[in-house]
Amino acid sequence: MSKHIITINRMYGSGGRVIGKALADKLGYAFYDKELIEMASKEKQVPFDEFAKVDEKKPSQWRFSIDHEIQVSPDYYAIPMNDVLYEIQRNIILSLGDKGNCVIVGRCANHILKDKALSIFIYAPYELRVRNIRARTGREEKSARKMVKRMDKERRAYYEFFTDEKWTDLTQYDLCIDSSRFTEDQILEILTEAARDF
Repeated sequence: MSKHIITINRMYGSGGRVIGKALADKLGYAFYDKELIEMASKEKQVPFDEFAKVDEKKPSQWRFSIDHEIQVSPDYYAIPMNDVLYEIQRNIILSLGDKGNCVIVGRCANHILKDKALSIFIYAPYELRVRNIRARTGREEKSARKMVKRMDKERRAYYEFFTDEKWTDLTQYDLCIDSSRFTEDQILEILTEAARDF
């Protein structure tokens, strides 16, 4: 039996993580999002918080701290923790692709598993995403607007740095869904059908 792997990239506040988790539950698939940080942390004995600080963020080109011995290459070059985490997560994602059915959110998984996964991009209009973040976090409108812009910018920079692809280039995804146009149940129905046919 072939493995079914679904990757989900998402704009901040579009509900991509929630949809991914609900889809995994509905299909009986394993689900990986922040779980990938935990797996990397256990594998390399690096505190979870050290990896969480740099998760899905592009490394600074100007400065970065050396907080752990795994940031030093065999040639004694310093490596940003972002690069270290990306490489560990990349290897984990490749191994998950061999283990069984799963849904993986973010972390360039669509690029890493190119042609081996059903690749989804979840997006929504900016104003709706701001409302979603306000409802979820209780932030004031101005703060929520800044947060949505900042998180999208970080995700875009991260994705484009590690893949050399445009994050919002919809041609690299099998299916793109505007989450404002459908209910969560309708989206799950669409994705379930797509997963069956993939």
